[in-house]
Amino acid sequence: MSKNKNPVTEKSGLSTNVILTIVVVVVAIVVIGGVLLFNRSGSENNASSGPAVAAEILRKPDSHVLTSAPDDKVTVVEFLDYQCPGCHSYYSGLTKQVEKDYAGKITFITRNFPLDMHPLARPAAQASEAAAVQGKYKEMYHALYDNYEAWALAPDGQNVSTDEAKARGLFDQYAQQLGLDVDKFRQDMNSPQVNAKIDADVADGEKAGVQGTPTIFINGKEFDAGNVQTFQQLNDAFRGEVEKELTK
Repeated sequence: MSKNKNPVTEKSGLSTNVILTIVVVVVAIVVIGGVLLFNRSGSENNASSGPAVAAEILRKPDSHVLTSAPDDKVTVVEFLDYQCPGCHSYYSGLTKQVEKDYAGKITFITRNFPLDMHPLARPAAQASEAAAVQGKYKEMYHALYDNYEAWALAPDGQNVSTDEAKARGLFDQYAQQLGLDVDKFRQDMNSPQVNAKIDADVADGEKAGVQGTPTIFINGKEFDAGNVQTFQQLNDAFRGEVEKELTK
């Protein structure tokens, strides 16, 4: 579901082998080449572009909030796929630190957008939503990304894993470590409630024009970092846009 096939700035749907190789290498300048996915045909180097998406599409009453600001002056919404290498790299290089640095200053919301090309993306989304039923969404969100290589990658480190049994076993371990009722967690993962929540997120993402992951909106406008080459440039572009919105 990628928008533009650019070998430097491409979203997932990319060549899975290429992107995963980049992620595993964990060299920032190389990683950024595989995951700075905002260079699109016809776009300019603006940090946000296009018309704003209606707030009621991007945020629902049951949307998960990682950090919130009392005035909701700046709202960041990320549509993500837990098995997406680009999403994991954005988490490691940008959003995990943004969550800490802007705690209490911005409202940061995450929503599900599992891609068909990632076979464990939906089970991971189910795990996050099942944890949410017991009040531990944020903790499971971090556990899934912090342990990405353990469940999301195949043993060769070059491809996404298709081993759902292994992944589910690890998800159970994370649930236990978080103090969840593991039996309830397992039941909720496959419940109509959890699956309806994921489907609703995907439907809203499609209404918002999401075609790949990660896709981030800042106050309703899709974030477009332009032709950035490093995570420092990405951070500068993102934080610059957030600061601009904070000072309006």
